[in-house]
Amino acid sequence: MKTIDLSTASVRDLNQALHAQAIDSEWRVTHSNGKHNLAVGVNQAVSIDIEGHAGYYCAGMNQQASITVHGNVGVGCAENMMSGSVRVKGSASQAAGATAHGGLLVIEGDAGARCGISMKGIDIVVGGSIGHMSCFMGQAGRLVVCGDAGDALGDSLYETHIYVKGTVESLGSDCIEKEMRSEHLQELQALLDLAGFAHQAADFKRYGSARQLYNFKVDNASAY
Repeated sequence: MKTIDLSTASVRDLNQALHAQAIDSEWRVTHSNGKHNLAVGVNQAVSIDIEGHAGYYCAGMNQQASITVHGNVGVGCAENMMSGSVRVKGSASQAAGATAHGGLLVIEGDAGARCGISMKGIDIVVGGSIGHMSCFMGQAGRLVVCGDAGDALGDSLYETHIYVKGTVESLGSDCIEKEMRSEHLQELQALLDLAGFAHQAADFKRYGSARQLYNFKVDNASAY
């Protein structure tokens, strides 16, 4: 295992080492101290443990790597992730998983506003609650919330599947509650198991697009 101590090394040193075609498959990052842009743009199937809190855009643009943050993260964790996995042992600030196309993001605590904004294929599983405007313009992928959801969940949603166990403060434009069929129960249970959460899919509700905003209709002008 390769260890990089950020009390002596810079974030640039860390990211350059992770980008290099090195043989090291396991990495340990110490003294992260909330630094920004940790482990961004990794494009190798390596395992990275960040021992402490991380600032904004941690694990952004991730491909293939398995990244674990043993603390909280700032804005934009796993932003634009393509593949691999990111696990946050604490809570996340705004825009976790924003615009991400693939991979798995697990947040064991809570997530702030705009979780999964414009998500395009990522799976996001949150052990706690999420803030307002989450999954705004969500296009594809799955968002699982084991706690509560704030205002305007799924506003201007496309085809993302949303599952919430707790209460939803309000639904956004064109987002409605939908029937939980057997295929959705199976899909959700597989995600919960993969994330390591001991919840039962039957306790969740499903939300999705009413598909009324796909094409412009003058009667819906106020909702656009």
